Amino acid sequence: MYSSGKLVIFSAPSGSGKTTIVRHLLKKNPKLEFSISATSRDPRGQEKDGVDYHFLSTEEFRSRIDKGEFLEWEEVYAGTYYGTLRSEVSRIWDKGGHVAFDIDVVGGLNLKSHFGRRALAVYVKAPSMEILEQRLRNRGTDSEEKIVQRLAKAEEESLREPEFDITIVNDDLDRACQEAEDKIGAFLNG
Repeated sequence: MYSSGKLVIFSAPSGSGKTTIVRHLLKKNPKLEFSISATSRDPRGQEKDGVDYHFLSTEEFRSRIDKGEFLEWEEVYAGTYYGTLRSEVSRIWDKGGHVAFDIDVVGGLNLKSHFGRRALAVYVKAPSMEILEQRLRNRGTDSEEKIVQRLAKAEEESLREPEFDITIVNDDLDRACQEAEDKIGAFLNG
């Protein structure tokens, strides 16, 4: 399973812009491929199974945990699981690629600790909690209760920022994408 590939881990509170930055990098670097996370939550908006996430029932998710099929997993919210299937990393490395993750903060740090220097852990943050809240509201995909829950989690996750290799502040999307491109390129080519 473990070839010469590297991993680039993007973590951030929901609404920070990490998914947009990861999509930009995937277009720019053909050797970088997205690791599709698994989740027990329902799809949001236009999300598709096997493209955005592997959508699993809670029972199936727990069964796969028991079988050791995850590199990492977490119950991010009560009854809502997210995780990285070992098969995803194998799939990408077997083709000679590098793995890109768009993953929550705890999961990202778990992967970093598992893979060490083969992984670059990137923390993406909004310029302020007020802007983060505005972005979450503007998405229009979450209930008020979910937004409050996400903001509380963002406060908690921000305390883990110093554990990441680098931080990118997404105050200007074009600049943040360019910074990510430069830093990820240096890591993959180093």
